[in-house]
Amino acid sequence: MKKLFLKTTLYIVLVLISLEGIVRVFHLAKDNPARYIDKHKVEKWVPNQEGYSVTGNRRQNFSKFYINNSGYNSYREFTPSKEKTEIALVGDSFIEGFHQHYYNSIGKKIENRLEGVEVYEYGYAGYDLADQLHLIWAYKDQFDLIDHVVLGFKFENDLTRDEYHVVKDRMQLESPLYKNLRRIKLLVYAQNIGILDPVRNVISRILMLGKKSNNTKKVATQKEIEEKQLKYLENFKSLIDIYGFDKARFVFLLDSNKTPGVFLDYLDHSGLKYIDTYHELSKSKTPTTLIYDRHWNNHGRNIIASLIVENYKLKD
Repeated sequence: MKKLFLKTTLYIVLVLISLEGIVRVFHLAKDNPARYIDKHKVEKWVPNQEGYSVTGNRRQNFSKFYINNSGYNSYREFTPSKEKTEIALVGDSFIEGFHQHYYNSIGKKIENRLEGVEVYEYGYAGYDLADQLHLIWAYKDQFDLIDHVVLGFKFENDLTRDEYHVVKDRMQLESPLYKNLRRIKLLVYAQNIGILDPVRNVISRILMLGKKSNNTKKVATQKEIEEKQLKYLENFKSLIDIYGFDKARFVFLLDSNKTPGVFLDYLDHSGLKYIDTYHELSKSKTPTTLIYDRHWNNHGRNIIASLIVENYKLKD
């Protein structure tokens, strides 16, 4: 019996080692760049990292990323000056662009259409408007040299707070435990394709034993929806009051179909400009998003780049 146990254990270990090797050789698991908080309390990626972003159990999406000296996924360094013309794209994972090769990003597509213009992509997954405005404020000397700034914006999740603070939950991913677990590529792959979900669900059920559970999802009333929209609008006003907003250089990139009229009206009445992505993306006969999530695919990114180019030309 002891011999059988030892052999079984040995075989399991060898199988796991073999699977780990297969995952690494064929790049089936995504690489996770390290993040940090700089001296200005801006959360970003540790500079000078590179790797591959992988999605799906059959590498449905496989793209290379490169973190530049400024801590963002980009094909170029950020060196603004009075002598050059620059555009900055600031936003979350849609601007970050891990779903596309870094050398074929939205910024690169814009540069291909605007001769002599450099595009800087300050994209980081999870950034909301507080993150974006704090970043611009923290690096004011740099952004003051940039001619045109586009801020990616989503009303539903960008205005949940009225001032900036470091999100500690994300930084927990940089703990020694998580870092060591990420080195096991087989574990990363299993998590990404959902193999570990049943185990996680069982643990959750065990932890919930003896506790009252209410799985019924409450449908918000019209009054609650309106109150939430007004709360978000107040958060927006607070952020603008704290960090300011250069109406001449700054413009929002948003989907009007997902943005309440009360907020769009406020932007119009306040003279705050925005680029509406809804009409161009919705009328496309070719899909504009990836098949497994809502991030823009290459075609969608081409449309976004064209909209930003058109807006920039109108500004001139």
